[in-house]
Amino acid sequence: VQLQASGGGSVQPDGSLRLSCLASGFNMADYSMGWFRQAPGKEREGVSCISMSDGSASYASSVKGRFTISRDNAKKTVYLQMDSLNSEDTAVYYCAATAWLTCRISGDGYEYAYWGQETQVTVSS
Repeated sequence: VQLQASGGGSVQPDGSLRLSCLASGFNMADYSMGWFRQAPGKEREGVSCISMSDGSASYASSVKGRFTISRDNAKKTVYLQMDSLNSEDTAVYYCAATAWLTCRISGDGYEYAYWGQETQVTVSS
């Protein structure tokens, strides 16, 4: 099982990035997918997730209206389009997979069975 995240980098404030997470070793269509992040000195937080059951999405209040999660089961990839980035979005980002039919981003993420490696996002002028 592997979740390979990519697309991170350095961007100026108000810029955009699109993160991708390629799943292998399991059927991503049977899993809800989430994105988490952890900034230096802070706890990991849920950013967004997309449910397996109906494709519904959830967002942290801090990113709602700026980030968009999507999935392409045929390509075994989940995306996180990040627009209007600001310095508070600077963090390492992780994708994760849970067998829960409906995802959530609250809590400590214990229900996410698979975690990918990090991809760094830095927003700075």
